[in-house]
This record gives sequence, C-alpha cells and structure tokens, in this order.
Amino acid sequence: MAASELYTKFARVWIPDPEEVWKSAELLKDYKPGDKVLLLQLEEGKDLEYRLDPKTKELPHLRNPDILVGENDLTALSYLHEPAVLHNLRVRFIDSKLIYTYCGIVLVAINPYEQLPIYGEDIINAYSGQNMGDMDPHIFAVAEEAYKQMARDERNQSIIVSGESGAGKTVSAKYAMRYFATVSGSASEANVEEKVLASNPIMESIGNAKTTRNDNSSRFGKYIEIGFDKRYRIIGANMRTYLLEKSRVVFQAEEERNYHIFYQLCASAKLPEFKMLRLGNADSFHYTKQGGSPMIEGVDDAKEMAHTRQACTLLGISESYQMGIFRILAGILHLGNVGFASRDSDSCTIPPKHEPLIIFCDLMGVDYEEMCHWLCHRKLATATETYIKPISKLQATNARDALAKHIYAKLFSWIVDHVNQALHSAVKQHSFIGVLDIYGFETFEINSFEQFCINYANEKLQQQFNMHVFKLEQEEYMKEQIPWTLIDFYDNQPCINLIESKLGILDLLDEECKMPKGTDDTWAQKLYNTHLNKCALFEKPRMSNKAFIIKHFADKVEYQCEGFLEKNKDTVFEEQINVLKSSKFKMLPELFQDDEKAISPTSATSSGRTPLTRVPVKPTKGRPGQMAKEHKKTVGHQFRNSLHLLMETLNATTPHYVRCIKPNDFKFPFTFDEKRAVQQLRACGVLETIRISAAGFPSRWTYQEFFSRYRVLMKQKDVLGDRKQTCKNVLEKLILDKDKYQFGKTKIFFRAGQVAYLEKLRADKLRAACIRIQKTIRGWLLRKKYLCMQRAAITVQRYVRGYQARCYAKFLRRTKAATTIQKYWRMYVVRRKYKIQRAATIVLQSYLRGYLARNRYRKILREHKAVIIQKRVRGWLARTHYKRTMQAIIYLQCCFRRMMAKRELKKLKIEARSVERYKKLHIGMENKIMQLQRKVDEQNKDYKCLMEKLTNLEGVYNSETEKLRNDVERLQLSEEEAKVATGRVLSLQEEIAKLRKDLEQTRSEKKSIEERADKYKQETEQLVSTLKEENTLLKQEKETLNHLIVEQAKEMTETMERKLVEETKQLELDLNDERLRYQNLLNEFSRLEERYDDLKEEMTLMLNVPKPGHKRTDSTHSSNESEYTFSSEFAETEDIAPRTEEPSEKKVPLDMSLFLKLQKRVTELEQEKQIMQDELDRKEEQMFRSKAKEEERPPIRGAELEYESLKRQELESENKKLKNELNELRKALSEKSAPEVTAPGAPAYRVLMEQLTSVSEELDVRKEEVLILRSQLVSQKEAIQPKDDKNTMTDSTILLEDVQKMKDKGEIAQAYIGLKETNRSSTMDYQELNEDGELWLVYEGLKQANRLLESQLQSQKRSHENEAEALRGEIQSLKEENNRQQQLLAQNLQLPPEARIEASLQHEITRLTNENLDLMEQLEKQDKTVRKLKKQLKVFAKKIGELEVGQMENISPGQIIDEPIRPVNIPRKEKDFQGMLEYKREDEQKLVKNLILELKPRGVAVNLIPGLPAYILFMCVRHADYLNDDQKVRSLLTSTINSIKKVLKKRGDDFETVSFWLSNTCRFLHCLKQYSGEEGFMKHNTSRQNEHCLTNFDLAEYRQVLSDLAIQIYQQLVRVLENILQPMIVSGMLEHETIQGVSGVKPTGLRKRTSSIADEGTYTLDSILRQLNSFHSVMCQHGMDPELIKQVVKQMFYIVGAITLNNLLLRKDMCSWSKGMQIRYNVSQLEEWLRDKNLMNSGAKETLEPLIQAAQLLQVKKKTDDDAEAICSMCNALTTAQIVKVLNLYTPVNEFEERVSVSFIRTIQMRLRDRKDSPQLLMDAKHIFPVTFPFNPSSLALETIQIPASLGLGFIARV
Repeated sequence: MAASELYTKFARVWIPDPEEVWKSAELLKDYKPGDKVLLLQLEEGKDLEYRLDPKTKELPHLRNPDILVGENDLTALSYLHEPAVLHNLRVRFIDSKLIYTYCGIVLVAINPYEQLPIYGEDIINAYSGQNMGDMDPHIFAVAEEAYKQMARDERNQSIIVSGESGAGKTVSAKYAMRYFATVSGSASEANVEEKVLASNPIMESIGNAKTTRNDNSSRFGKYIEIGFDKRYRIIGANMRTYLLEKSRVVFQAEEERNYHIFYQLCASAKLPEFKMLRLGNADSFHYTKQGGSPMIEGVDDAKEMAHTRQACTLLGISESYQMGIFRILAGILHLGNVGFASRDSDSCTIPPKHEPLIIFCDLMGVDYEEMCHWLCHRKLATATETYIKPISKLQATNARDALAKHIYAKLFSWIVDHVNQALHSAVKQHSFIGVLDIYGFETFEINSFEQFCINYANEKLQQQFNMHVFKLEQEEYMKEQIPWTLIDFYDNQPCINLIESKLGILDLLDEECKMPKGTDDTWAQKLYNTHLNKCALFEKPRMSNKAFIIKHFADKVEYQCEGFLEKNKDTVFEEQINVLKSSKFKMLPELFQDDEKAISPTSATSSGRTPLTRVPVKPTKGRPGQMAKEHKKTVGHQFRNSLHLLMETLNATTPHYVRCIKPNDFKFPFTFDEKRAVQQLRACGVLETIRISAAGFPSRWTYQEFFSRYRVLMKQKDVLGDRKQTCKNVLEKLILDKDKYQFGKTKIFFRAGQVAYLEKLRADKLRAACIRIQKTIRGWLLRKKYLCMQRAAITVQRYVRGYQARCYAKFLRRTKAATTIQKYWRMYVVRRKYKIQRAATIVLQSYLRGYLARNRYRKILREHKAVIIQKRVRGWLARTHYKRTMQAIIYLQCCFRRMMAKRELKKLKIEARSVERYKKLHIGMENKIMQLQRKVDEQNKDYKCLMEKLTNLEGVYNSETEKLRNDVERLQLSEEEAKVATGRVLSLQEEIAKLRKDLEQTRSEKKSIEERADKYKQETEQLVSTLKEENTLLKQEKETLNHLIVEQAKEMTETMERKLVEETKQLELDLNDERLRYQNLLNEFSRLEERYDDLKEEMTLMLNVPKPGHKRTDSTHSSNESEYTFSSEFAETEDIAPRTEEPSEKKVPLDMSLFLKLQKRVTELEQEKQIMQDELDRKEEQMFRSKAKEEERPPIRGAELEYESLKRQELESENKKLKNELNELRKALSEKSAPEVTAPGAPAYRVLMEQLTSVSEELDVRKEEVLILRSQLVSQKEAIQPKDDKNTMTDSTILLEDVQKMKDKGEIAQAYIGLKETNRSSTMDYQELNEDGELWLVYEGLKQANRLLESQLQSQKRSHENEAEALRGEIQSLKEENNRQQQLLAQNLQLPPEARIEASLQHEITRLTNENLDLMEQLEKQDKTVRKLKKQLKVFAKKIGELEVGQMENISPGQIIDEPIRPVNIPRKEKDFQGMLEYKREDEQKLVKNLILELKPRGVAVNLIPGLPAYILFMCVRHADYLNDDQKVRSLLTSTINSIKKVLKKRGDDFETVSFWLSNTCRFLHCLKQYSGEEGFMKHNTSRQNEHCLTNFDLAEYRQVLSDLAIQIYQQLVRVLENILQPMIVSGMLEHETIQGVSGVKPTGLRKRTSSIADEGTYTLDSILRQLNSFHSVMCQHGMDPELIKQVVKQMFYIVGAITLNNLLLRKDMCSWSKGMQIRYNVSQLEEWLRDKNLMNSGAKETLEPLIQAAQLLQVKKKTDDDAEAICSMCNALTTAQIVKVLNLYTPVNEFEERVSVSFIRTIQMRLRDRKDSPQLLMDAKHIFPVTFPFNPSSLALETIQIPASLGLGFIARV
C-alpha cells in the first residue's frame, strides 16, 4: 500500500511548530496526489491550511495509533520519526511518571529532578535474573543484561552513560555499580562491593562541582572497570579518569562553585583536627567566592565531609594521609589569597610577611623566601646562559593560578591512583564490566578548549555507537536469511579526521605550542589556511578572525581560539615545582614523582594499571636526554592517547548504552521542555538509531504473534495447520506491495508504517463487529424498554381504577359512620342522666345501712369480749390443778425407778465378778471371751444410756419443779392484781360514761371530716390522674433512656470487642513479628554457620596438607557439650584433611554448655531433695499405719507377721554374710587380676554386663511368678478355712503389701515357705496354741519388730537428712561457681579485645582441665560400683538357688502330700517389648550413617511408615534414658542434629530430602514432647504410651534446639520450593494465555518480551498446578503434620502472589483489562486447587488478595469520582504506591479501551493521602512467614514398630 493512501480523512499527522517543536493535527479531507495544501484541524479546534513544500512534496509525519503511544521501546512504534519519539517520551514522562524508555539497544533516561522509590533492594531482586525485554525499562535491566551476557558469553561488557551536565549520568552510573555490588556480592570478606561504592563520595567530592545546570556536575570523565572472578563475584575495581576541569580550581562563573571538597573543608574548619589548617568561611578565600553561591540548597557540607572521610577510611587511606590531603587542599585555598603589588610594568612583588603565603609555606613545608622569590620571577635558559627574569603582576597571578591547578591535578591523580590500589584484588580477574561516565555533547555561547575535547570524545563514541547499531541490524537480517541491502547511515569519520589526522586541528595546535612566539591568532590563521574551503565540516565565522566552526554529528559548534594554546600547554614554572619537591612535608614530593611509584597508604599492591590522567606515554625509541622533556607533552596529545586506549577497550567489549536527557533547565520535577529534549536527542544519537531502524524493517513479528494478533482479519478457510504458510497467504492479500515486508525463518519483517496499516484494518474489522453487536444489543434493549413501558401503563391503569373504587367505598363508609355516631351520642346523653339519679339513690341507701350495721357490730363485740374473759379464768384454774397432780405422780415414778436401778446394778456387779472367775478358769477361749466382752460393752453402753436418761430425767424434774414454783408465785401475783382490777372496774365505768359523751362529739366531727375527706378524695384522685399521666410520660422517657443506654452499652460493647479484636490482632502481629525476627536470626545464624564451615574447609584446603597416620582426638570431646554446640561425635572416613583447632569460635558454645549443665544439675538436685522428702513422709505414714493395723489385727495375724519378720531377720543376716563374702571375693579379684580386666570395654567387663542384663530379665520373670503364686495360695487358703471363722482369715491386701516390700528373691522364698507353715498351723486348736503362752511371746516379738523398724526408719531419716545437707552444700558451691564465672566474664568484658581473648582462652583451658579430671574420677567410681554390683548379683543369684534347693529338701514328701493344697501351675509369660532399641556405644556412628546420612527418602516414604527414622531415634534415646546414661543421650542427640545438618547441606536443593527431614525432625520433636512426662503432653496418650515416658532426663533444652533446627529446615524448604517455582510463576500466571484469544499481542520493539503463546518448554498454569500437586503429595507421603503443610502451602501461595504482583508492577505491557481477566481466572484455578486439597482454611487464599485486587483494578471503570471511591474501598490490600503505579501503567490493548486520565489518578491520590501504609512499591518476595509446630501426638505404639532389614540396622535390638 502506498504511503499517500494513508492520508485519509480523520488521519492524524505531525506538523512543525516553533514553540512546541511538533504539533498534532487531523486531516479534514482525503489527500490526493497533486494537492498542494492539506486542510487540517489542530487539537484545540483551530482549522489550518498546511502548504506542502513544492520542491520535495514531503507530506507531514503520520501519527501513531493511540494504542502504540507510551510503548516501552521506541522501535515498537509503527511510524519511526522525531515527533513520534518526542511524543512517546513526553507521554511516558509526564503522564505515566516513567523516566526510562528503550530505543532499540539504547536506554533513554530522563532526569526527574525528584527522588523516586524505584531503586530499592526489592527492585534489584525483581530485575535480577530477568530478560531485558520482559520487564519495564530500567537502569537495573541494562545492568542485569550486561551481567548476564558476561556470564553467558564469557565476554567483557561496557555500559556507556552519556548526556549533558545535569542529565543524571553520575547517578545512573552509581546505580549500575550498586546493582552489580548487590547482585554479585564479593568473593572475599573484604567487602569489595562496599569499597567500590565508597569510591563514589570520594570522587564526587574532588571531581564534582555546582554549575548553572547541575548542583553535582561531574567535571571529569571516568571509566570504572569492575572485576569479577570465575564465579562472577566482585573481586576488585579499577578507575580511569579523563580531562579534569582544572580551570575551575581558580575560576568559577556566576552562580557556580569550586569543587565540593573545598567547601566541605571550610564547613568543617571548627573541628579540632582542622585547627592547624587555619581555614575560615568559604567567602574568605578567592578560589571559593568568585561564583557568589557558596551554599547548595538541601546539602550540608559538614555532613558530606564526614561521609568523605568515612569513605577514605573504608578504602584504607589512613588518618595521616587524609590529613595530608586536607593540608594540601587548604594550602591551595591560601595560595589563592596571595596578592601581588606592581613594582613597574614588567615586575611585581609580594608584601613582606604576607600571611596567606606564610600559611601556604607552613602547610606545604617549604621555605617562605624561596617560594616568594619564584612566584615573582622566572628562569630563562639559553644555549649558554641562564637568566632570572622578573615577571609582571598579571603573569605572576597566572603563574600562581597555574601552580594551584597543577597541585590540584597531581593530588587528584594521586587519590585516583590510591583508590585503585585499594580496590585492587590479589585474585586473578576473570572478566570485567566497565561503566563509562563521560560528558555528553556540549555547546554554549562561548566554547573553548574543554568543549572541543568533550565533543571530540563524543564524536569517537558516536562512531563506535553507529557501527555497533549497524552491526546488530546486519546480524539480525543474516540470521533470519532475508535479503540484505546496505543502509545509508551517518559516518562521522571525516569529522574525526579533521580533528586528529595529520595536519588536523590537534596537530596544528601542538605545532603552534612548540613555536617560541606562537599565539592563538597565528594558530587560527593556520587553521583557515589548512582547512577552510577544503573540508566541508570546517567553517569560519563571518564576523570573527579568532574562532572556527566544526559541523559535528549533533550540531554546528563555534569555538573561540582564545586560551587554546595556554590550556593545551598547561604551563607551570619548573622552579616552583622544584621548591615543592624539596618540601619537608613527605606527602607533597610524592605528587610530583613521575617515574617513581608513590607510597600506598593502604599498604596494598599496585593494580598494575597506570592511571591515564596526565600520564605520559613513552615512545618506543628515544634518547636519554629526552626523559626530562616528557612532562612537556600537551594536554591534547595526552587526551587523544587516552581516548584511543578507551576506544580499544570499548571495542573489545560488548557495549550497552544509556543516554541521559535533561528535561528542562530549571530543575523542575517532571517538567518536559520539548526544545531542550529534541536538542539532546539529536546530540546523543537516539534519533540516528531511529533513522537506521526506520531505513530497514523496524517492525518484527514472530509468525505465532502475527497469527494471534491478526486472526480477526482471516477467514476460516485461510487458517491452515502451518502457521507460517497461513501468515504468508494472508499478507499477500492484505499488503500488495511485497517490498513492504519480508519473511524470515522465524519472523516477519515490516517496513515503517505497515503495522499501523494492519492495525487500521484490524480496528476497522473490530469496529464493524462492534457496530453489529451494538445494533443487536440496542434493538434488544429498546424492545425490552417497550415491554417494560407497556407493563407500566397497564399497572398505572389498574392502580387508577382501584383508587376510584376505594374513594367510593370510603364515601359509603363515612355515611354509615355518621348515622352510627348520632345513635350512640343520643344513647349516651340519656344513659348519663339515668346514672346520676341511680348514684344518688345508692349513696342514701349506703349511709343508712352503714349506721344500722355499726350498732349491731358494737353489741356483738361486747358479748364476745365477756365470753373470752370467762374462758381464760376457767382455763387457768383447771391447769393449776392438773400441774399439781402431775408433779406428784412423776415424783413417785422417779423414786420407784431409782430403787429398781440399784437392784439391777447389784446384779450386774455379781455377774461381772462371776465373768472374771470364769475367765481365769477358761484361759484360751478367745472367741467366747470376745463375745462376752462384746456383751459387757453393750451392757455398759446400755448402762451409760440409762444413766444419761436418768440424768436427763433429774434435770427435767428439777426444771419442772422450778417452773411450778414460778407459776405458783405468778398466780399469787395475779390474785393480787385481780383485787386491784375490781377497784379499777368502777373507775372504768365512770370513764365509759365520759367516753360516750366524747363519742357523740366525735361522730359529729366525723361527719364534717368525712365531708372534707370526700373533697380531699376528689382532689386526690385528680392529682393521682395527673401524676399517672406524668408517670406515664416519665416511664416513656425512662424507656427511651433505657433504650439509649442499651444502645450505648451495645455500642460500647461492640467498641470494646472491636478494640479487643484489634488488640488481639496487634498482639498476634507482634507475636508473629517476634517469631519472624527470631526465625530470621536463626536463618542468619545458619547462613553464618554455613559460611563458617565453607571458610574452614577453604582454610583446611589452603593451609593443611594431608599427612599419613592416625589423628588423635580428645576422648572427652563433646561428652559434656550442650545441645547448642552441635559438634560431631564422629569423624567420617572421607574427611582426610585434619581440622584446625579454633578455640575462640568454641568459647561461646562451651560457656553455654557449662551454664546449661549447672542449671540442669541444680534442677535435678532440687527434684531429688523433694523426692527424698516425699519418701521420708511416706515412710513415716507407713509406720503409723502399720502401728494402727497391728493394734487392730487379731493376735493370730500378729503371730503370722512375727513369724514372717523372724524369717526376714534371718534373711537379712544371711544377706550380711553374702555381702561379707562378696567383699572378700572383690579383694581377692583386686589382688589377683590386672586393672585391664575390669576396665570398661574389657572382655570380663562385657561378660559382667551381659550377666547383669540376663539376671535382671530373670528377676522380672521371677517377680511375676511370685505374684501369680501368691494369688493362687491365697485362693487355696480361703477354700480350706472354715466359713464361720472369718476373723482369722489372712487379709490379701496386707499380704500384697508385705510381698511388695520384699525386695529380694530370698525374702520371697522364705515368705512362701513361712506362709505354707502358717496355713498348715492354722488348722490347730487355739487352746493348744495358747497352752505354752505362745500368744504372749508373739506379742512381745511383734513389739520388738516394731521397735526395730522404728530404729531403721530413724536411721534412714538421718541418712536422708545428711544427703539433703550434702546436696545443699553442693548447690551452694555451684552458686558460688556461677557467681565466680559471672565475675570473670565481667572482668573479661572490660579488657581489650586481645587480652579478652587470651584471658577467655586461659580460663576455658583451666575449666576444661578441671572438668576432665572430675569426670575421670566419676568414671572410675562408676566403674568400681558397676563391678561391685555385678559380683554381688552373681553371689546373690547363687545363694538364692542354694536356698531354694535347701528349703525344698527340708519339706518331707509326706507333708507335701498331706497338705490340702492343689498343685500350682505357674505360667511363663512371654517377654513383652518395651518400645526401646538398644545399641552399643561404638555402633553410634553406624546408626547415624545408615539411618540419616545414607538413607534415601523416596524408598522410606513409599515402603515404610511415615517418620520411621524419628521413631527409631527416639526409641534409642528411650533406652539410653532407661540406662540413665547421660553421656549416651547427649552424644546421640548431638550426632543426630549434626548429621541432619550435614545431609541438608549436601542435598539441600532436593525438595524430597528437605521435606523428608523436616517431617522427621518434627516427629522427633513431637515424640520428645509426647513422652516427656509433662501433663500437658500426656493427656492424649494411652496408658501404655504413658508407661513409655522418659524417666531420668528432662530434654526440654534439646526440644528447643530441635525446634530451631526444624525452623532452619523449614526456611530451607521454602527457599528450595521458591527456586523451583520462580521460573514458572511469571510465565504461568502472567504471560501464558490460559483463556486463548482474550488478549491480542501488541507490537513489540527490538527488546522482545517473552511470548505469551505456549511453546514447547514454556511454563503454563498447568505446570504450576502440577508442581503444587507434586509438593503436596511428597509432603503427605513423608507424613508431614497437616498444620505444617498448611503453612508451607500458605508460603507457596504468597510467593506466587508476590512475584506475580511485582512483575505486574514492573511490566507496562501486562497492565490491561484482558490481562486482569487472565489473572483472575488463574487465581480461581489456584483456589480450586485449594478446595480439592481441603486447604481453604490454611490462609493461602488471603495471601493472593493483593494480586486479586490488582486484577480487579485493571478491570473496573476508571473515570468518575464514584469509580475512584469504589477503587479506594476495594483495594485495601494494595498500598497507595501500588494503586497509582497500576493506574499509571494501564495500557489499552485495543483502540476501544481508554487510558486512565491524569486527573483521575490525582483524585485517587487525594482520596488515599490519609491512608497509612508502606511507601514500598513491591512486595517482599523473600518474606517468610513465621512458622509454628503445633503439638501432634502419634497414636502409634512404640512396641509395635518393626525395623526393616533394608535399613541395615541389624546391630540394634528391641527391648
């Protein structure tokens, strides 16, 4: 299609404008070839006739579609030209606040003049490892591309940063270096990356200054090479500098400053160490006050000075050298204040004792007179003589300034050299990345030598840039195999030749400098004669003979010749330099050593590189005398050589370009000046890149992308199976001109404008489809509206008719109501009259009837009272007679009963005497005596009861008699009162008469009162009615107030609940933060521990050489270590190299071990003391209980106990004999055997241990047999005893207690035989038993036995008290030892570091020695005790056997037959397993190796029970606890922890391994809790499991260590799954189109993004779900706790959400409506996965909330204020920065979508300004939630666990 065909009506174009450079307009009618005028309409609505150039007939530039505006890459624009580039940059910078844009291979960076939050650690992590086209443009993307290409292509890289002063070059270079330092790290512990970054403040202070364009302008160029090793970690750096602006030292223009270091010195002049410099305010020095602007707003020079000094210290520049630098700089300032006085026109002088010169000489250490002389004179040397000539005042001033410049330049070079030495590394450099921060193209009103050199350097760089761009284009075309046509591009080689070729400008300048009388004018004439009219790039100004013009690639520049020669020669008088060289100040002569190397303040080796600033290049051939003139080389010559070397370096690297643009000259934030921007775009080569791209095929699409985008333009029949052929067929139909496109191997190449044409066709097709859809929808809507209106009309009619009917019905009701009201009113009037008459009649009747009733009542009342008086008197007389009669009868009864009781008492006494006589006659009849005794007791009880009754009767009699006496007295008084009362009756009758009179008066008064009472009643009723009304109102008010109170209470309750919930949440957050902080510390600790191990291995490999022979290790090593040391208990065979001892590293763990041991020992002692006290109390209780039982038992039981106690005494005597024999045997063995025989590990020792084990097992079996035998004996004895003789039956519970008290087999056997004899003797007659007085003897024996037991108890109590006292003493000694340790630690902390280390080592050695000696003694004692006990056990076993045989022989066969006892069958119980595993100490290494180090998780997870290794390890720990072997427990646990760490370090990248050991570590931890014996953990156990609890050791400390280990494994698991998931997330969640066809692919530029089409090898959402399924199944197979699985899933989903959201925030191409729908669909799939796995309550869904809200934000409307309010309320999980960023990045994919307006974004910002959230843009993808391990007891019984043979654990045995 021809380009002219695109100029149709409504097409938009760009036209030139003097103010805005380019303006947008719209065509009002189609353009036809031959038209000379275009009818346009500007954006503000103004019509315009645009005339075409009659010569060129060029049409105005077409404007890109809105869908392409704001693209990340300028080459993605369909129309590539200057206005399109300018508009795209302006839209991104102003509207989207994006400062970075790609232009092919160039990154365009616009200075925002504002701090932006886009350079943090999170942004660096987000760009790390990403492809350059996948993320939004950024300086970090360029740095990552350079770093990646260096690692991938093994080729050095360069980043070239250029731009005007103030465009941000230095900041960009600084951020690139910071990225390398952060991503790569350093290869050593010297923190090289910090040193590289620390060089920036130093170089800025001595090389940057304030200019009119920039407050921190770099006045020199620099190229920093950052060196990397083979693992691509920073090892060092090297810096080259170019063309320092020395003239700034002595002169500054208006509003400018000198170099920052001078003002920093003046601001710090009051510091004590700077007093000697005698500095003052910056306005007091000539060299710092010329610009008139000594301060920079927002910059504190004193603080900057502190930063500079800190950086110098970090780079190893000592304090003395720093003071030397400041001394020289202060001397330069004082030198500038030196003044000259004219003596005549050709000579001058310095005032005598001139203070500035005196200070300068003092600081520089030179002679005052000599310096004063050579400042005013110079030496002239001829062939024969030397003259000293005075110089004029102007010449002296220039010489002074030249000296100051020369000193500063030498100091600058010296600092650069020493910075390079500090950054140099001894490790060999494998590759490097160079960062070039160099001045951009400059043109001012007056351009001098500096601008000439800068523009010369830019010409060289532009040439290299053009060649590189051209080369990339050529490679792309050749790779795609499309026809290659030569592209014409600007070649600036002629301009370079004009400057640097033979007889070029620089050569002529150097030649003129060598002429004795050469001037700027003569040089200008030579230039005119040589190049004018001969070179097209050289011109002469019309109005000047002292200037020339050069046509650079960017613009024409006019240079003033004045000053060129002087600046090029850089003349300094040699005599002044010699004076400085003779300085006493040692540092000053170093600055002027051209051939000798200066002393390094850092004592580091030289980097091997010669700094390129002011360094002469030695010729290959030269005469010896030529060396003295080397310093005469011109500045231009040096700069040209340095530039050539730089270009060689850049050509040997892969370049990356950053072009910095200054948006305005006023430093206003986010203000875009189109004129200035276009100037810089032309100057920096961006437009040249665009032109080269536009000349070829700038738009490039893959076949799949083209098909996906333009599928709408194809018919169904055009779609073939081959995508490539389909695209070819469609393009041939759409674009007829085949020159407009080319088909490559994988891409289609389009000419400029063709993509816009295709987009127009696509938009037309979609617009037609939209119109069709709109037509259908609108018709449906109108039909729906009509039907709705019809229904509404019918409804209105229905309601109107209903209203009329209701009105008629209302009229009828009113008529009927009026009639009814009249009827009732008439009835009311008549009825009211009747009620009044009736009420009056009733009142009269009531008064009359009341009067009659009252009279009758009074009469009845008088009669009733008289009857009452008669009744009372008669009753009193009758009661008096009755009481007297009753008292007489009772007295007679009492006398008779007393007589009868005395007779009964005599009978009882006679009977009692007869019982005593009977008792003497019948001794032994025990039962009858007891019965009689019982009867006597009962009679006594009856007697007592009778006596009590008699006593009670006497008491009652006495009380009744007293009452009767009182009654008689009272009656007598009553009689007297009656006599008095008769006299009073008469007087009362008189009073009655009076009262009657009063009654009549009262009646009359009553009437009047009643009348008043009626009135009062009426008034009261009225008042009550009013009060009731008021009460009703008050009740209503009360109810209202109560309602308000209830509401307020509810509100307060809700508020309190809300506050409580908030406080609870806050506390949970604080707890999580604290837990997270602790787990982060654990993570850091594990990282440092790994780092320490790596360093130790490196040191071992570097320093030690393997030697043959056995390596001796300390036998006590790790035997006393705590759980925090984790020292390995065994040395593996592969560890050949010996390890170096590091006592300083072990000091802290050993101190912790000692502290934990002391704490644990104190706890154990306290527990033992409490146990002993409880035992003592229990024994005392048993003694009192036994006494009470003995008193209650019948004598026959006492006989049995006496017999058993006698047998026990015999056994104890036998036991003493056996002990004596054992002692004799021990003595004999000790005398005869060697010490080695009984030593631990000897054969005899092992035999004894085996015998001890077998005997203990046999003892358990025998105990069970005895218990069974006892139960059967008791049952048989019960069967043979007579049923009526129940009191003599043996109590089974007492027998059980007695049997349990027998600790020895001998005791049990003797008790068995004694019990049989007792049972045999129980059938005898009790009379025969008591004939010999045996009962009395038994009683006496029992008392003696009780005394013996009491004495034994007392002795045992005393021993316990002694032991408790000893334990108290031990606790006291431990406390003293603890205090001593604390005092020693405090003293050590006060010592200096070296002495502290020495003292701590000495103390540690002493402590370990003492501990070792104590342990050796304890070990010897334990060995002796074990040997002694084993021998005793053997002897006891032998004696028991003999004793059993002897006892059985003493019993005759006849006795056995005569016994009425049936034979006893003793079942032999099979041995039960106790859930323990036994292993030998020497097998511990094998156990750990087979169970941990060499175990394959997959086989265990598939074939065996989950957590089997944890169960096996715990069962081994149980056995060690059962043996009470502290050392074995500690050794096993320590070895286990270290082995798990070793496995995870070796196979830490394998998810299965990490998951397996996380599951087993948690199970091990749960086992330690479940069987710890603590009540909180035991409540879920079975009774059998509770029996398996640990008995001897409290492993709470080890539980904490295992918990910490589990946290470290969990964090490692999270890192592993993050590494696995991270490559999938962006591709699967963002880039892949899960719903095909929803989002079309937009055109992309040279920086290709990752394709969203699912090719082979790309990840999709299904890939993520499959990986999640894999993770979940592995964790379930390993038996991981469900709560822990939930936490892992929550962490996985957080990683998915955070990485997806971060990439969304950094990718403009992903922020669209269709992408939001894709994200929401993908999130719904993840939620569905959670539902399938029953993990919805894990909190994983909540972690995706920010991503869900971001997707919703992409889809909601974004126009009105209501939309803004909805967005603010919806996006509560997103921060303000994230919301604004998404809105700024929102990009329409189709023309039907609209961009978000700037005003809407501002509205959002205003509404969210009060929200308090983090200013951080990105989520922390590395954040790990704090993990918890809820207790999860196991229901598996330990004794049922079988150990498979596949584990190779045959050496351990089940117990």
